[in-house]
Amino acid sequence: MSVSDAAQATFEEHRALLLGVAYRIVGQMSDAEDVVQEAWLRWSSIDHAEVRDPRAFLVRVVTRLSIDRLRRIRARRESYVGDWLPEPLPTADGPEGNVERRDSVSMALLVVLETLSPLERAVFVLREAFGFTHAEIAEALGRTEEAVRQLARRAREHVEERRPRFASDPVSQRRVADRFLAAALTGDLAALIRVLSPGVTLTTDSGGHVRAPLRALEGAEKVARFLAAISARGLPGPSAAVMELNGAPAIVVRSEGAPVAAFALDVDGELIERIYLIANPAKITRLGVAQPN
Repeated sequence: MSVSDAAQATFEEHRALLLGVAYRIVGQMSDAEDVVQEAWLRWSSIDHAEVRDPRAFLVRVVTRLSIDRLRRIRARRESYVGDWLPEPLPTADGPEGNVERRDSVSMALLVVLETLSPLERAVFVLREAFGFTHAEIAEALGRTEEAVRQLARRAREHVEERRPRFASDPVSQRRVADRFLAAALTGDLAALIRVLSPGVTLTTDSGGHVRAPLRALEGAEKVARFLAAISARGLPGPSAAVMELNGAPAIVVRSEGAPVAAFALDVDGELIERIYLIANPAKITRLGVAQPN
């Protein structure tokens, strides 16, 4: 095997990890893939004999690139139309099988991570999602270990204060999602209200590409009436189906086989607490594509 082949094999060995880190930091797969591609270009241009720990080196490069990318993304979002939500990630058949790993890509958590600074978010992701030590994170970020400990503590406290926690097993979640889909398909207002928590919220991300509420809707009746109204216009329609996105049940709507919208659900017990409606075409075209660890 030539040096270039060996370098490529090493990079491919860590690609899933690198995509997973980048996605959790930037919140969008297209940006995560760009970050990993840029990391590959840097990896392919160095003297690999000088790299003692390829995994640590690559995570360091991807983390720093992701932080820079997130800063640029947030600057662009100042002109974004309506609410911004992370890109939904299929998880049912991928390597996100363990509870901890799936929980680290939950839509509720990713939304909370949007309120952290890019540096805090990177520290939280590396520490909480992937179990890197404070010393390893310090080396990756070029910070002191004590500074990283402070960032980790601040980020964790911030997340714990704002992160909703829902008590529901996968079987119950699927049952609730099926009830929601049945009610949404028929536009049954009473059935929709019964499956929604009294304090349910619905947040829509359309990016201005389709008509949608620009602010979150709150309350079971208001959300149910909105869902019944779009049902009357043919959405979700007969091509809608339940699938797992970000470790939780979701309704994916397709037209002629292509996804047009995704309803990601946060279920608590037998009721839906939050609905994230993603209708921005740039964020849903990848549904069904193999995803990272």
